[in-house]
Amino acid sequence: MPKAALLSSQPIALITGASSGFGLLTSIRLAQEGFRVIATMRDMGKKEALLAKAKENGVLERIETMKLDITDHENVAAVIETVIQRWERIDVLINNAGYAVMGVIEEVPMADWRAQLETNFFGTVAVTKAVLPHMRTRKQGKIINVSSGAGIIGFSNTGAYSASKFAMEGFSEALRLELMSFSIPVVLVQPGTYDTGIAAKHVYRSHSDSPYSHMIERFNHFNAKSEQNSPNPIHVANTIVKICKARAPKLRYTCGSDAKLIFLMKKMLPWRVIEWTLRKALQ
Repeated sequence: MPKAALLSSQPIALITGASSGFGLLTSIRLAQEGFRVIATMRDMGKKEALLAKAKENGVLERIETMKLDITDHENVAAVIETVIQRWERIDVLINNAGYAVMGVIEEVPMADWRAQLETNFFGTVAVTKAVLPHMRTRKQGKIINVSSGAGIIGFSNTGAYSASKFAMEGFSEALRLELMSFSIPVVLVQPGTYDTGIAAKHVYRSHSDSPYSHMIERFNHFNAKSEQNSPNPIHVANTIVKICKARAPKLRYTCGSDAKLIFLMKKMLPWRVIEWTLRKALQ
C-alpha cells in the first residue's frame, strides 16, 4: 500500500515559512498532535534546523519539507497541486511566511514597499487562492493567517510592515464571511513580540542624516528591549494547534501581553489617548 494511503487518516497541514520561528515550532507541535505536516520554506538550505528538531521530538516521519517561494505564483500552484495529488487534501493552511521592513515612511524606498506587500500580503493571497478550490469542494478545512500586533495599530517606523498586516486583516475578515457557507473558518493570529530571532531578519531603512533620527533611535531601543524580555514563542505555536483542533474557532487570537494591551487600547481608548501614549513611549 502506498505511503500516502497508509497515512490518509492523518489530517494534513501545510505551513509556509517553516524554517524558523513560529513556523518551525508550529510544525513540530502539529506533528506531535498527529498531523501530517507539509513544512514549506523559500530556502531549502535552512531545513536542517527543522528536521533536527523534528528528530529530537520523535516526529520526523510526520514532517515533509518542500520548497515554496510564495512570491512565485507558478511555484505556489505547482506545490499545492503536488500536495493534493499525493495526499488528496489540505485540512489546514497556515499562512505564516513573512518578514518586516523597518523605517519611517519617507525613507523606505518604493522597492521595499513593493517587496513587503508582495511577500506578506500578495503571497498569502496567492497561496490561499490556490488551496481554496480544494477546501471549498470538500466543504472542509481551516485557514489560519499569522498577523501581528502591528496589524492592530500602525506604529512609527513600521509603516510598511503594518500596511502589509492591516491588508491581511481586511482580507481575512472578508474571506471568513465568504467561506462561512462552505464550513471553512478563517482565523487571524496576532502575536506580539516573541523571542524567535526574527529581529535579525528585519530590513532596516534610514538615512544617515535623517531628520527622524531621534525617533528611529528611540524606537530601535524600545524594540530591542522588548525582544530581550519577550516570552517563549511556543505559546503562539500552541495557540495555532488549539485553533487547528477547534470545531468553531473565533476570528482573532491575540498572543502576548503586549499585543493584548495594544488590542485593548485600540478597542477602548480614543485615538488621541493612544497617540499620546505611543508618542511618549516611542518618540
